[in-house]
Amino acid sequence: MSEAVKKDRRQFGVMTFAQTVHYRLPLAGIVSILHRISGLLMFVLLPFILYLLDKSLTSEISFEYFKGYTSHFLVKLAILALVWSYLHHLSAGIRHLVMDLHIGLDKDSARKSSVTVLAVSLPLTVLVALKLFGAF
Repeated sequence: MSEAVKKDRRQFGVMTFAQTVHYRLPLAGIVSILHRISGLLMFVLLPFILYLLDKSLTSEISFEYFKGYTSHFLVKLAILALVWSYLHHLSAGIRHLVMDLHIGLDKDSARKSSVTVLAVSLPLTVLVALKLFGAF
């Protein structure tokens, strides 16, 4: 038998780092990854937040101590990260629940719903940041 003509077929497998640099993730994928990151952030910080809540409720002195502790700039940034995490996870979770009902699964509506998630969570986070840092 003669040699078969080799067709140029696309190879599937592990991508190299050079290939991943040129890959452009769609907005729906970015929102999905941010949903996972925000869930992880809330999960990791939940014991710390519950500990602070427990200690702040023991007495008025401990409440005043933690009230002063939260006035530091880095603590405010951590609180803001947690607020963003909650707001993004909530709005992206609603998006995923709607998608579980088989609504908005095509490419255009998935992009619109991911833009909606960002359009809801980011301005609300900015409003909380303005309030947290004393703009109003």
